[in-house]
Amino acid sequence: MSGAYIEPWLRGTLTEVDAVRRQVLHALELAVEDVEKWCAGLTDAEMNARPFEIAPVAFHLRGVDGCGDRLLGYAEGAQLSEAQMAGLRSELDGGASAAAVLAEFRAGMAAAAVRVRAILPDSYEALRGVGRKMLPTTVGGLMVHCADHTQRHVGQAVTTVKVVTGMKR
Repeated sequence: MSGAYIEPWLRGTLTEVDAVRRQVLHALELAVEDVEKWCAGLTDAEMNARPFEIAPVAFHLRGVDGCGDRLLGYAEGAQLSEAQMAGLRSELDGGASAAAVLAEFRAGMAAAAVRVRAILPDSYEALRGVGRKMLPTTVGGLMVHCADHTQRHVGQAVTTVKVVTGMKR
C-alpha cells in the first residue's frame, strides 16, 4: 500500500490538540489538499464558469473562506461585521481571477486553522447565537459545522471542476 493517498485524519498528526479540534483541522487540511489537486491551474474562465447554471468554483472557494470566517467569529462570541456582510453579498460575483480566488482560499484556510487552534476544549459547550435571530448553538457545534460546511463547498467545487474541465485533471 505504499504510495497510496492517506487522508489527513488517518495520518496520526496533530496529536498536540484534542480530538475535536484535530478533526476540524484535518477537515481543513483535506480541503486544501483537494483544492490544490483539482483547482490549481484553472483558467479564469474555468474558475468562473457556470455549467448548467450551477454556482462557479469561485463561489464555492469564496464560500469556504467567508463561511469559515463567519462561523468561527460566532464561535468566538462575535456577530457579523459590515465587512463580513459585504463579503457574503459578493461571494457569487463573477469575474474573479483564478489566482486571486486561490490565494484568498489558501489565506482563509491558514487563518481558520489558527483560530481553531485558539479555541479551548472547555468552551465547546458554551452557548452562542447565530445571525440576527441569535439561533442557539454551541462553540463545538460551530466548529463541527465549519468543518462540515468546508467539506461540502469543496466537494461541490471539485464536482464543478470536473464538469468544466471534462475531468482532464
